[in-house]
Amino acid sequence: MHVLIAEHDTQTRLTIGNYLRLHGHQATCVGDGLTGLHLAVTQPYDALVFNAQLPGIDGYQACERLRGAGRAHLPFVIVAQARDLGEVLRGFKLGADDYLAGPLEPSELVARLTAITRRMARLHTRVLEVHDLTYDLDTLHVKRGEQAIDLNPTSLHLLELLMRKSPAVVSRQEMLDAVWEGAPRSSDTLRSNVHLLRRAVDKPCYTPLIHTLHGVGYQLMCRSA
Repeated sequence: MHVLIAEHDTQTRLTIGNYLRLHGHQATCVGDGLTGLHLAVTQPYDALVFNAQLPGIDGYQACERLRGAGRAHLPFVIVAQARDLGEVLRGFKLGADDYLAGPLEPSELVARLTAITRRMARLHTRVLEVHDLTYDLDTLHVKRGEQAIDLNPTSLHLLELLMRKSPAVVSRQEMLDAVWEGAPRSSDTLRSNVHLLRRAVDKPCYTPLIHTLHGVGYQLMCRSA
């Protein structure tokens, strides 16, 4: 993982950069927002960490300009001296992926960056895989092992949502909103469509992947692995 650190405090900048390098990562460290933004736009990085109070332009402005420049999927973390709810909400509204309050703990930062980059990779991959189930989003081919599975458009949409979220539980309301885009649908509609999907994906196989959490939603994962 190659991380760009924009931090005005010299000691903090050195500490974070050294910690990243000691743990097998690359770190580029700068002390102002303009330099950081220029590098973020022109150079490839896996994640960005900007202080909220940088000279030149601050972390919020850098985030806003970066998102406006088309870098919507580049993980961006804002670091501030204290946690203020208004500032937290401002950061997320401008497109930040996380917000950390100082004093900054390098191990926590690396853990959060790892989680964010892993999640981003899953969100934007074109071939989804869970256990022996694969779904190619470009060709719309679904396979369980070597067996091809034919699904209708609604089932494909449900499957993509469940696979992207796996192993998390997806609530019934989230599924209704995502697949039917807010159009009124009953729980029976969702239940019958999940039944069709489960019959196609799980019925031919010994190991079930689609699980119902009654009163909550659905989960796609291999529980016996």
